Amino acid sequence: MKKVILKIELHDDSIKKKAMKAVSGLPGVESVSVDMKDKKLTLTGDIDPVSVVGKLRKLCHTEIVSVGPAKEEKKEEKKEEKKEEKKEEKKKDEKEQVADLLKAYQNYYQNQMKTQYYYPQHPIYYPRSMEEDPNACVIC
Repeated sequence: MKKVILKIELHDDSIKKKAMKAVSGLPGVESVSVDMKDKKLTLTGDIDPVSVVGKLRKLCHTEIVSVGPAKEEKKEEKKEEKKEEKKEEKKKDEKEQVADLLKAYQNYYQNQMKTQYYYPQHPIYYPRSMEEDPNACVIC
């Protein structure tokens, strides 16, 4: 989830409607809000800011002001979860860690059977002598 704030040159309501329609049609956009006083467009969702700006520049001049996380509360929860996970990882024995790595590499590097390539055989040509075939043509 990202929160993207864009600065847009909005002159009237028709451009605002077109911008809202263009941005809301992009995949991953959850909410769109426009501040006409500051001429800012705020988007939240799983979106690529560069693609949003590319879409809006067809309508009006657009600049990226900031890109950040949508909610700050989730960060604290994630940090606590990560700390707990790190403590659990330290408790693992070295043998278990090596075994986990081996399992990962075995899945990544599978033994592949190499197929043998058979080269095509060339046709065998026999020399013909003129004495055997009296009707043969000879160029000297």
